[in-house]
Order: sequence, then structure tokens, then C-alpha cells
Amino acid sequence: MLKEDKKYDALRLDHQICFPLYAASKEIVKRYKPFLDELDLTYTQYITMLVLWEKEKVGVKELGERLYLDSGTLTPVLKSLEQKGYVVRTRPESDERTLLVTLTEAGQKLKDQAVSIPGKMVSSCVALSAEEAAQLYVILYKILGVDKSAR
Repeated sequence: MLKEDKKYDALRLDHQICFPLYAASKEIVKRYKPFLDELDLTYTQYITMLVLWEKEKVGVKELGERLYLDSGTLTPVLKSLEQKGYVVRTRPESDERTLLVTLTEAGQKLKDQAVSIPGKMVSSCVALSAEEAAQLYVILYKILGVDKSAR
């Protein structure tokens, strides 16, 4: 390698931490697709439903923060979930600036259909041991600035 080429060594794709994170993320979402297709959900709709299955009612702002999604991405997801009958969006009279998302009965029933997906995903990610998966989980949240080490 020429001396001039070394100057640009940091720009090599193989030297970027962002690239394997990006590629692995795309691969994981791709592996979810056949399971989510059975539920007629996109990956973004699925992670939205995960939060709602935990909380049943949540403000859009909190939902966006939890999912690391901006309102421009979240709004069409919620609109689609509402059209499918899984959620209802309402503004409380006490504060009309707030938009609440509430899980419907149909959305709650969908949880029973989705309960097997995490196990199916574990089976599809056999490249990692349980210990490696746990370490990766902690490391990825550390990148996001969240301490999940005492999980």
C-alpha cells in the first residue's frame, strides 16, 4: 500500500463499526419478515406493538423515545395499526397537545399470535451462543447510552 493510500485507511468499509451494525440490523429484520408476514405486520409495527403489549396505553412522544423513532416515521405506523383495528389514537380533553395510543381488544388478541416469534428468532440466529447474545444485547444498549447490564 502506498503511503498516500494509508492516509485514507480509516475510510475503508472494513474499518467502520457502523457498517456491520447496519448490515446485521438489516439481516435480523429480514429474518423477522416471514414470521411477521403471518401477522400482517411490518417490523416497525411489530416493535410498536411490543411496547403496547407491555403498557396498553402510551403517549406518542414516549413511544417514539422508546423506539428511537421520530414522529414522521411513527405517525404512518400508528395510522396503519389503527386501520387494522389494533390501536386507537385519542387526545385527552385535559391536554389536547398529547396524543395517546391505546391497545384495542384485537390488538391484545394479536399478542397470542405473536408470542412464539421471539423463540423462532432465537432458532434463526444460531450463529450466537446464549452468552454471546446476552453480551451483544448489553453492548448495543451501551452504544445507545442505556445500562442494561443488570438485566
